[in-house]
Amino acid sequence: MQLYNTLSAEERAQLIDEAGKDRLTLSFYAYAKIEDPKKFRDELFIAWNALDALGRIYVATEGINAQMSVPADQFEAFRDTLEVYDFMKGIRLNVAVDHDNYSFLKLTIKVRNKIVADGLNDETFDVTNKGIHLKAQEFNNMLEDPNTIVVDFRNHYESEVGHFEGAITPDVENFRESLPIINEQLQDFKEDKNLLMYCTGGIRCEKASAYFKHQGFKNVYQLEGGIIEYTRQIKEEGIKSKFIGKNFVFDHRLGERITDDIIAQCHQCGKPCDNHTNCANDACHLLFIQCDDCKAAMENCCSAECLDTIHLPWEEQVKLRKGLQVGNKVFRKGKSDALKFKNSGDLTDKPLAKAETKNIRQKIAVKKELIGKAEHYYSKSKIAQFLIEHKDLSVGDKVLISGPTTGEQEVTITEIYANGGPCETANIGDQITFALPFRVRLSDKLYRIVQNA
Repeated sequence: MQLYNTLSAEERAQLIDEAGKDRLTLSFYAYAKIEDPKKFRDELFIAWNALDALGRIYVATEGINAQMSVPADQFEAFRDTLEVYDFMKGIRLNVAVDHDNYSFLKLTIKVRNKIVADGLNDETFDVTNKGIHLKAQEFNNMLEDPNTIVVDFRNHYESEVGHFEGAITPDVENFRESLPIINEQLQDFKEDKNLLMYCTGGIRCEKASAYFKHQGFKNVYQLEGGIIEYTRQIKEEGIKSKFIGKNFVFDHRLGERITDDIIAQCHQCGKPCDNHTNCANDACHLLFIQCDDCKAAMENCCSAECLDTIHLPWEEQVKLRKGLQVGNKVFRKGKSDALKFKNSGDLTDKPLAKAETKNIRQKIAVKKELIGKAEHYYSKSKIAQFLIEHKDLSVGDKVLISGPTTGEQEVTITEIYANGGPCETANIGDQITFALPFRVRLSDKLYRIVQNA
């Protein structure tokens, strides 16, 4: 029986595209005593694989932590797979504000020692003695209380692009680093201050609130469902958002826009920007903020050294990586001396700019028809290669290039080479090339735009 992925990310993206069905991005967690995590893991894989559910899930003896993509028409069937287990009956599913059909391209369920690496010895305190959960309006009200201290329990690259007004944003690379730092920083406020905490989906605060109550803090509160649930509530109830900027998420989107405030800068030029990218050098994959101009000039790279590396022959790149701990570090922490405008720690609440309504990292509403697929990108010459599979393509056509990493990019075709020579119209079966200022991937699709919505 299949208990692992058999498709590559590119193959899965193609199947999603061919299916033509909308998918929901969601997350959930539950603390519970699981006697046999391996058996639990295998049961989930079998059930979810049958529904074409994808995502990154951790299970442990203490519970489950999941970020997933589920076909919209299978949502209730997916919920039924959770209801089989008593500890997940009626569980809250944090559904994303912005959906992307390609947010996850594999179903990965791993057994871990803990569902969140917190560095705590759970035997030393009562993990069930949690803080008081607050809904969005209650959270806003407490933020306005001068007797309140609000703490962001996320990492530096998360809080840099968005956080609650007035929040303490520790300059940390992981959750376990923040606990002792905040505990020491707030020693004088245990008795008389409201300790208000938040994170992305609520899971980090479940443990943190119990830890801080154990440390002697009297008035401990946490945002129910984290930023994701807060966003849903403020939109549904018309509540003013006290969160500014973007909520960083751990999938291909790398962020959900909560307000149109941009509070971060491009790490390379300092221009207002809050779009994260991963360095294109496979031996680096540094996570950093990069504006569109730097993205084009640096070809998704974080430094001149990495830019030089991606232009080397593939065999030489592989040799340079030999012996390095590179692996699958898609979310390597974003700190480097090459990033001159990187900010973390004590962050501003003042917006640097306003985001445009149309964002290349979000789906662009267009009427389109599928033309073909990407096959290669020649970095030095900045030439993209596509295979025409479904319809002809002509000079002057406006096209949309779409993929899980590339996002949504609109361009107008000014010149086409088909099967090695120039032409005005490429036909089905032709292998075409044309200039593009950005890299394309094998999972990218080429569409002709018929009409903007």
